[in-house]
Amino acid sequence: MSDQTTCRRDARPRRLILAGAHRQPGYCLTCGIRAQSVCSVIDDDDIARLAETAVETLVLPGRTFIEEGAAATDFYNITSGSVKLFKALPDGRRQITGFATTGHFLGLAVSDQYAFGAEAIDTVRLCRFSRPRMRQLMDDFPRLERRLLAEASNELVAAQNQMLLLGRKTARERVASFLLERMREAQDPAEDVPLPMTRSDMADYLGLTIETVSRTLSWMRTERLVAIGKGHTVRIVAMERLQTLAAGDAA
Repeated sequence: MSDQTTCRRDARPRRLILAGAHRQPGYCLTCGIRAQSVCSVIDDDDIARLAETAVETLVLPGRTFIEEGAAATDFYNITSGSVKLFKALPDGRRQITGFATTGHFLGLAVSDQYAFGAEAIDTVRLCRFSRPRMRQLMDDFPRLERRLLAEASNELVAAQNQMLLLGRKTARERVASFLLERMREAQDPAEDVPLPMTRSDMADYLGLTIETVSRTLSWMRTERLVAIGKGHTVRIVAMERLQTLAAGDAA
């Protein structure tokens, strides 16, 4: 039986976004994710300008805050939580194209419409920036514009890696690549990989069946490549072997 899956058919997620006030300058100075986000290129003396444009936003689990094809009016910087990105078909089927976590900057559309949808996996907090005000900031702070261009380039590289994963890699190579990707995103020195998404979402993203993903993780645990951690985590216990597997060099 083929491992290739078809797009999953879901009901269109409901929008529920709780927006608050603009960020206070002091918050941006002490923000825990500033160093890993686009905000890091703004000097302390100028951070108040950024705070004035940011609106604190809370998105509850299972709710969408970016709709594919909608007017691209805002940018979003994730300050906590996890998000799944997807493409939709008119009949309701969806294909998950990626996941975003703390520090990701979303909404870098090349047109006036969003090219993807975004839905909260767990409770997500983010800073929302209107496009006109962000454009003004980019004019005033060229380093911010360069950082956003770098983010767009990273998205292109990720899309190319995803094409390789779906087109050439085996099921075991795909899951190994996915775990390493999630570990790099988490930046966890203990090599714990957070997996807040469901097995169904993992399978959809990897182009596999749910059963194949579960069998592959069980095989990795038996081979002592990974161990099941606390909560929604997997611990990598044989890093070099997992990297070899992901690269397609394993025997």
